[in-house]
This record gives sequence, C-alpha cells and structure tokens, in this order.
Amino acid sequence: MNKAIFLDRDGVINNDKGHYYIYKIEDFKINDGIVESLKKFQENNYLLIIISNQGGISKGIYTIEQVEEVHNYLKKYLKNCNIELTEIYYCPHHSSNEKCLCRKPNTLMLEKAIARFNIDVSTSYLIGDGVRDIEAGEKVGLHTIKIDANENILKYCKLIVNY
Repeated sequence: MNKAIFLDRDGVINNDKGHYYIYKIEDFKINDGIVESLKKFQENNYLLIIISNQGGISKGIYTIEQVEEVHNYLKKYLKNCNIELTEIYYCPHHSSNEKCLCRKPNTLMLEKAIARFNIDVSTSYLIGDGVRDIEAGEKVGLHTIKIDANENILKYCKLIVNY
C-alpha cells in the first residue's frame, strides 16, 4: 500500500489572500514552504495529491479550462523543482445550486484517490486550511492537520517526516 499527503489547494498550496476564487495564473502565487515541504514528502515516498473545491465553475465565475490552465501551470512549476504531483482532484460543483458527493466535506474525491492509488489511510495525511477539509479527511480515516490560511507548512512537514 502507498502513503499519501492530500493537500487543499487555495490557502495551502497557493496564497488566496484577497481572492476568494483563483482561476488566473497571474493570481496564482505559491505559498512559502510548499516547494521544500513537497520535496521532503516526495523524498519520503509520499504520493502528493491535491483535493480542491472549485465551486466557481458551477457559479459561472470561471471555466473548467481556466482551472486546468492553472493546474497545468502548477504541475509545470513543481516539475521544474523536481516535484511530481500524483494527481489533482477538484469538485466543480457548489452547494448553493446543486448537490454532489465530491464537494468537501463530502469524500468522493478522497475515496477515488484512495482506491486508485491503493493508499493506506493510517499512514496518510490531509493538510487543509478549512473545516470542510478536515471533516472530509476525518471521515475517511486520514490524519488531518488544520493550518491557518496561507501558513507555511514546513513545520508540519517536519513533524510528519521527522527530519
């Protein structure tokens, strides 16, 4: 079985200060400590999986193509840092106008990743900046770490991989 680090996107991977929805590359700024933390996780054989609510799609604020463009930018940026994301899952729905099983705190995105990548939840973590993130992680049995929005996650990385 594999172990994984699940990460929320906005507020964990990238800075969301001043932006509720981030769908433009020019607004996508990587948070301090992410590159170093992801490298350490990867060096310690953790799969790296982003789990993100992207309800702005459902609301018509931005498109799937814009989200994919930002995700491709992120993957390329991290690849240039020798970091390979395992996968990015995102929910395009919003609870204000539709019901779904994937939008956090629901667990479908996590369940798909756990099954697809044969993940041992007892050795895996979810890092999020929202209550929804933590609730979703707890429902599937992950260790969860709640951070402040845009907080440097390096101290949590050090706790997980003991370096």
